[in-house]
Amino acid sequence: MNLSNTGSNFTTVVYRNTLNTAIIKNVITVVLCISINYVNSTLVYTFTKHQVFKMNPRYILYIHLVINDILLLSLFTLVQVLSYIVFTLNVSLCIVLLMIATFASLNNPLTLAFMAVECYIAIGFPLRHTQICTVRKTYVVIGLIWAISILSILPDLFVALATESLEFFRSRVFCLRDTIFRNSNLTVKRDVSNSVCMVIVWFTLFYTYFRILFAAKAAAKDAKKARNTVLLHGFQLLLCMLSYVHDLIIQGLTFLLPKEVLAIRYTVSIFIHVLPRLISPVVYGLRDKTFRKYLKRYLLCTTSANTHPLTTLKRA
Repeated sequence: MNLSNTGSNFTTVVYRNTLNTAIIKNVITVVLCISINYVNSTLVYTFTKHQVFKMNPRYILYIHLVINDILLLSLFTLVQVLSYIVFTLNVSLCIVLLMIATFASLNNPLTLAFMAVECYIAIGFPLRHTQICTVRKTYVVIGLIWAISILSILPDLFVALATESLEFFRSRVFCLRDTIFRNSNLTVKRDVSNSVCMVIVWFTLFYTYFRILFAAKAAAKDAKKARNTVLLHGFQLLLCMLSYVHDLIIQGLTFLLPKEVLAIRYTVSIFIHVLPRLISPVVYGLRDKTFRKYLKRYLLCTTSANTHPLTTLKRA
């Protein structure tokens, strides 16, 4: 453990691994990041290459979810690697990284809620679905999601600018939200806003699930698929919520195993911030038949006639 002096009034406690351990941890994280982001980037590339996806609100929302996953995973990996190399970051740089990560992390549950609503409209109002869920309205919804996410973190920034000294913003700290936005009222605000958001999202998921559950028998096949999709959204939401109890999990495990604090922080971070990014490709990239046909071609880089996009579109 080292004490990093960052100024006359700012001292950051930095726990350091041995060189070999740090290298192993960073290699594992970077390999996971590259692998997952490769799959997710292929999903985005597949989406941009085919009009059949760009004109479907469901796929537009899904790709928005994937892009947020790419942002979150890239930022997590960047901050972790930098923390091992330079240990502490400039406060101003850390604020930028934290705000982007906060936007993306709040975007995910809100996007899942709107995806569940879209599934419900497709089953409950099949004749009006194309009128209600248009491409233009979908992009308006995405803009609304970003606006809500930005408004959730801006008060933290304004309070920090008003209460912290200029010296603090020039100092270096271990890049965590609690070390940057240190006002206790901001912690209360964050907990309340997160709780309200999760209640609204969970209510939306439960409501749409049970509405689909009692859908007309004439749409039984589509309703079953939609129910399964909403259930997967619920599982994704559970994974999103793990980030809110990240610190509590670390504190509990550290209390039980105080000598393993570094291993606990690393392992918990991998399970909460990295592995959940694998779920998005599974929900549509592998389950959805139309997307899977296109995705297989790009992932495997195949060029045979059987996987040509025009051939696949005809089969779909």
